[in-house]
Amino acid sequence: MNFEHTEDRRMLSDMLRRFVAEQYDFATRERNARLPQGYSPDFWRRYAELGAIGALFAEEHGGLGGAGFDITVVFEALGRGLVLEPLLDALMVGSAIAQAGNAAQREALDGLIAGSITAALAAAEPQSGYALSDVRTRAERSGDGWVLNGAKAVVAAGEHADLFLVSARSAGADDDEAGISLFLVSAGTPGLTARGYGLIDGGRAAELTFDQVALGPDSLLGEAGAGYALLEHATGRGMLALCAEAVGAMDCARDATLEYLRTRRQFGVPIGSFQALQHRMADVLLEIEQARSAVINAAAALDHPDRVTRERALSAAKYTIGRIGTLVAEESIQLHGGIGMTWELPLAHYAKRLVMIDHQLGDEDHHLRRYIALGQA
Repeated sequence: MNFEHTEDRRMLSDMLRRFVAEQYDFATRERNARLPQGYSPDFWRRYAELGAIGALFAEEHGGLGGAGFDITVVFEALGRGLVLEPLLDALMVGSAIAQAGNAAQREALDGLIAGSITAALAAAEPQSGYALSDVRTRAERSGDGWVLNGAKAVVAAGEHADLFLVSARSAGADDDEAGISLFLVSAGTPGLTARGYGLIDGGRAAELTFDQVALGPDSLLGEAGAGYALLEHATGRGMLALCAEAVGAMDCARDATLEYLRTRRQFGVPIGSFQALQHRMADVLLEIEQARSAVINAAAALDHPDRVTRERALSAAKYTIGRIGTLVAEESIQLHGGIGMTWELPLAHYAKRLVMIDHQLGDEDHHLRRYIALGQA
């Protein structure tokens, strides 16, 4: 199999890397993090103009790509700048709409690609951990529409999102895969409230509460009770994006650490000349390449027709990224010494982001168990 990027992907990668390096430096990122939204609406529109959002979706859905390697190219570049804008949720919500949306619902996907609206996935609940099937938000029939009651946790950029993709149980027990329905809910719908807060690695999230939220029949995405497979499809693409973002962040942490080892002097020589530190850095470099290989494997398997093959590759990549991301964060900080923990040094923020990526959409322990369970299916 040929893993070399096409000319279009190479051009997209080069353009996004230049844009992030020249326009989205660390100071800009910190300013954006302090905005009310936790990101910059202006940069959100600029990423849309550059085609970064469109590259996440297939041409038949109004995009420019949509394959696994298109996703990795975009998010690896975003990871290098610790970009805060909500492209991850745009990918997941947009993928679900592209997969099952009707003509009216796909207008929202057009808005996402154009950068005129933002969307957020509201799937996690206070008790659910990483289990997509543990859904206790209820959806009950009301005439030809629906009424939602319940709560969602850690909804990225949920205070200011225009649209939410919400999982709710319309049938079955609390942890059944069957009986989950997906709904598109507009911000400002009566009965929907959001309580926002800052995140440790930058940006903001919100807790959502649904109190007798009345929805029309056109809010249901796909078939009632059959939303689990669609949710798995959308979050699978999100997992690949997170893994690629982590590789971009690892590359920057690596480069910063190598530069520090070359310039920091002790006993009259650069500390990078000490053999013990060379060995530790060599281990880090090898592990980063292992992470990159896992992401390549997951990208190649993203559209595989066999669910077990696809999902095992994604869980393997997420497990690998979780383990290696933590290692890179720890070693980079330790090789820098005390300065590595200072707020003013970008490295500390890369380390925090790598640790938090492990906890998004399932940590390494969750995905190791999932990988084993899928192999026994």
